[in-house]
Amino acid sequence: MKVAVLDIKGKETGRKAELSDEVFKIEPNEHAIYLDVKQYLAHQRQGTHKAKERGEIAGSTRKIKKQKGTGTARAGSIKSPVFRGGGRIFGPRPKDYTQKLNKNVKRLARKSALSLKSQENAILVVEDFSFEQPKTQEFVAVLKALGLADKKSLIVLGDSNNSVYLSSRNLPGSEVVTNSELSTYKIMNANSVVLMEGALAEIEANLNK
Repeated sequence: MKVAVLDIKGKETGRKAELSDEVFKIEPNEHAIYLDVKQYLAHQRQGTHKAKERGEIAGSTRKIKKQKGTGTARAGSIKSPVFRGGGRIFGPRPKDYTQKLNKNVKRLARKSALSLKSQENAILVVEDFSFEQPKTQEFVAVLKALGLADKKSLIVLGDSNNSVYLSSRNLPGSEVVTNSELSTYKIMNANSVVLMEGALAEIEANLNK
């Protein structure tokens, strides 16, 4: 599959980029996408939630009233969960939310996500560019030229480019990643995926292992 290569002004350069059918034109496996996105979101959870139970509350352990004759329920400690300031019954505890997913499934999920974007004509190939220094205005101008100013976009770099990354960091609707940071969730979360010309070979090599 051939796609026109654009420059940062949104105009065709006259060159065509060859997109591998094994990566960008497979039958999408939606279940693999679901599993990979589910794992990604699960790994974003810290799992550090914790509430103190009655054995962890600081307070006196003396019996606060006599056992019988009060007309109310028995109470043995101020740390009881039925009192304000007492421990919590079955409160949350630290938990590990990580999930295991085979590499082949993750690879299939990323190829399926890219194929879906390809079917939607939501993949752009842009020649490699850089800025002399980080400048958000220049990055916004590139997005406008590509017609992505009001859309969620994912820009995939071939190599780490600090000036492009820093220029995009303040924009909530745009994310810049290297080809090694590409994930199924980020692909599916974007309206358009912009692939740098220099990133294509690395992406196809990683997904065709």
